[in-house]
Amino acid sequence: MSNKTKKLVMTGLLTAIVVVLQLVSSTIKIGPFSITLALVPIVVGAALYGKLAGAWLGGVFGLMVLLSGDAGAFLAVNIPGTIATVMLKGILAGFMSGLVYDLLKKKNDTLATYVSGIFTPIVNTGIFVLGCLAFFMPTIREWANGEGETNAIKYIFVGMIGINFFIELAVGLVFSPSIARIIKIGRKEKLDS
Repeated sequence: MSNKTKKLVMTGLLTAIVVVLQLVSSTIKIGPFSITLALVPIVVGAALYGKLAGAWLGGVFGLMVLLSGDAGAFLAVNIPGTIATVMLKGILAGFMSGLVYDLLKKKNDTLATYVSGIFTPIVNTGIFVLGCLAFFMPTIREWANGEGETNAIKYIFVGMIGINFFIELAVGLVFSPSIARIIKIGRKEKLDS
């Protein structure tokens, strides 16, 4: 099998894993939002096949967030803002994962994997926060007031993303050794063929 075919097949497999993980994780809610488990295969794909594969996998993740109903509360408020935020956070998380990995892999492959695994949820969550600030602040102020919180920014960080972000970060860190091993096996197979 050629490298191009292998890359296409493996990216397809990782795409299917992203879809399944997002559908499963959309049922696991802590607070108002579900936990994202799909970041792990995005990191693997970005490291093995590059920034564009990471962006593709992130885009599939974003599409699944929209289709699974996870973004329903935001879609009811601002459809274009929701679509832009959800798609950008996925695509940029995947692209940046690949970029960070590429910048560090020559120094240390395992370190590159850990940093990429940390950076991916940071970008995902950071773009989400920027989207909230740009498109949804009046609604978020209402939600915060409904929860007895007068500071909408604090509500975003504590009430909306707090626990979920740390779980997503922990999942990336826990699975980083396995991800690094998968990447090394993938690289070795690439060299052997």
